[in-house]
Amino acid sequence: MGRLPSSRQSLLLLVLALTAVRLVAAGNIHLTEDEAYYRLWAQHLQLGYLDHPPMIAWWIRAGETLFGDTPLGVRIAAVLASGVSSWLIGELARTLGADGRTAFRAALWYNATLTVGLGGMLAIPDAPASLFWAATLLALARFWRTRQAAWWLAAGLAAGLAVMSKYSALFLAPGVLLWLLAVPGGLAELRKPGPWAAAVIAAGVFAANIVWNAQNHWITFTKQFGRIAPHGVSPGHVAELIGEQLLLFTPLLAIFAALGVRQAWRERRDTAAVQLMLPVATSAPFAAYLLLHSLHDRVQAHWPVPLFGALALCAAVAAGSLGDGRLWKGLRVAAPALGFGVAAACFVLVASPTPLLGRIDPTLALRGWPRFAADVEAVRARSGAAWVGTESYGVFSQLNDEPRGAPLLELVERDRFWATDPGEPDFAKPGLVVDLSRRMKVADVMRCFRNVTPVADLTRAGGLDHRALSHNQRYTAYLVSDPKRDVWIIGCPDEIAPGVWR
Repeated sequence: MGRLPSSRQSLLLLVLALTAVRLVAAGNIHLTEDEAYYRLWAQHLQLGYLDHPPMIAWWIRAGETLFGDTPLGVRIAAVLASGVSSWLIGELARTLGADGRTAFRAALWYNATLTVGLGGMLAIPDAPASLFWAATLLALARFWRTRQAAWWLAAGLAAGLAVMSKYSALFLAPGVLLWLLAVPGGLAELRKPGPWAAAVIAAGVFAANIVWNAQNHWITFTKQFGRIAPHGVSPGHVAELIGEQLLLFTPLLAIFAALGVRQAWRERRDTAAVQLMLPVATSAPFAAYLLLHSLHDRVQAHWPVPLFGALALCAAVAAGSLGDGRLWKGLRVAAPALGFGVAAACFVLVASPTPLLGRIDPTLALRGWPRFAADVEAVRARSGAAWVGTESYGVFSQLNDEPRGAPLLELVERDRFWATDPGEPDFAKPGLVVDLSRRMKVADVMRCFRNVTPVADLTRAGGLDHRALSHNQRYTAYLVSDPKRDVWIIGCPDEIAPGVWR
């Protein structure tokens, strides 16, 4: 990869090739628990949900309209979005002053990160969030290059759609302000209507979700913004965040990205240089928040992914400015090769009919669900249960994606679901409560039901020998009856207050 192509046609071919690979994978890999959960959202289209804004649900519904209720239907929009995001990052590099080879490298290296290389096909909120984040940056770059005020309006629209995908996009606003304060002539733009018109458009798009939250007890705001408040100090999470993201971005790419961030600051006033302050400054507020959050709580591995496009661009620019010495030339080849090599190995693991790495195989979470669902149904029929309950939304969502012969409900977090569903169980009849043995405690179940009887231990083997199963593959089933409360509306935990969101 020392001699990279430089035309837009080459970039397009790269995007199409990567999209084709993802389409094949998307149609043949079982849904993750989160994807199965978001699939349920698409069956109840709204302007908001407990966990996130609604964009991913709309995308899944659109995909299922075209390709049915299948893994490909669930994921098709996310797969296409990864391709478009890659194109946008290449175009962003060109617009900021990079040459064609650097633009191609930026798109290539973005896909070489493990988060994108492996997760670029997943139907999760990060897919639309990353797309609209990149679109916002491109619109801002086009404005800076052309000084046409219409690009501010496009940036506002893209930013609003990004926030409707994931609240992390709210950090774009202080990021744009930081960018304008850092570059020559940026402050003067704040005296013009462009930035404020963009803010109004973004707020107008986001207003739909705000109104929905106001009508539903502010449940998404309470859940997501409640993370901001610190509850103790756990500095170990900082090392976890840094180490995890170094691995997911890949270490060699991270070195180039760090050099690019340094280059952005040093050349911020050089109009002839690639204008890296735009991607760097707009990323800084969200990156700072993630670092602060890690002081008291864990940062999930996928949260930083909207920043990966900006970092890949910085890495590509830095790599191009380091000359053609043997060391740097070798590192430029090795950096993406490492990411693509690991991604390819992971896809081989997924494609294998049995887990190749035993109980440490990372694909175990995707395996064995059809057989497990059939086993649950057999226990339900044998025990005379009229319905099935779970303690986690993940197990509920996976079982919901399989054939079943009785109503199914999640017992713990009822605010995630809909009281208007037509499948309300008959609680006058016994039910079967199933979940991972490690979190199925009799005392918890008895908090909601007067009669609780263990009836079966189940496994989701996924091709493993039963003696080698991990604690995430062992399940317990209880026959329950005579509920102590309205478990359809309120659920089980005492800490969950009564209330229904629709």
